[in-house]
Amino acid sequence: MTSTAPTQHDLWNGPAGDAWVQAQSLLDGMFAGFVPLLADPIGAVPDAHVLDVGCGTGAVCMAIADRLGPHGRCSGVDISAPMIEVARERARSAGQSIDFTVADAEQHAFVPASLDRIVSRFGVMFFNHPVQAFANLRRALRSGGSLHAIAWRGPADNPFMTTAERVAAPLLTLPARAEGGPGQFAFADADKVRGILKDAGWKDIQITQLDVECSIPADQLPTYVSLLGPVGQALRAADLAPADRTRILQTVVDAFAPFVQGDNVVFNAACWSIRAV
Repeated sequence: MTSTAPTQHDLWNGPAGDAWVQAQSLLDGMFAGFVPLLADPIGAVPDAHVLDVGCGTGAVCMAIADRLGPHGRCSGVDISAPMIEVARERARSAGQSIDFTVADAEQHAFVPASLDRIVSRFGVMFFNHPVQAFANLRRALRSGGSLHAIAWRGPADNPFMTTAERVAAPLLTLPARAEGGPGQFAFADADKVRGILKDAGWKDIQITQLDVECSIPADQLPTYVSLLGPVGQALRAADLAPADRTRILQTVVDAFAPFVQGDNVVFNAACWSIRAV
């Protein structure tokens, strides 16, 4: 069973954004392996001006800020006001100067030719008009500026990411995944991504497979299932008796048994590393 998907703005300023805020520490731990891939190269250009697109609660921005020199600058943009609020507070608490903006990077008026690098961890798959979005971002880069984005490959390559909805589909009304539209697996087809970037004016496009081992503590799996993805959204929205909610949640959690290794849940994140200039 599926229902009509909300707009990206409504989703990330509503249930999805709130869920990511609640799960911030869990998600930071889960996706920690991606942070050095995007942040470490910045150490070679410490005076760079860097933008993180879809920056969420700020983990990648904060890592980049740690690697910048006194003349470097890091900024983050995200459509989600709840997540940007958390990112700002985290940066303030860490004593970091990071400029966070609530905006749609597809349409935001970035200062032309003001950036050296654009990075993104799972933030570029949600554009409604990706060619327009990447053209807008390209205009914000100086000549020779570079893009490094990480996006998911397809659902068949990421069984962990589809386990919950596969098991819950007969039990709950799940929000629909937009077929071919914005969403987690919108960039699954590398040729499609290459075409988007080419049409947006990018050059030297390189799209390579990237596999990163991720994990969360096994005792946090119920939190992960109940908060995140289509199942988390459905569990929050459904009018369920407590006993029914507990039963459905346990059924879904049990389905992750193949990924449990001791005290941890371990899975491979099958992604694309997307680079262009």
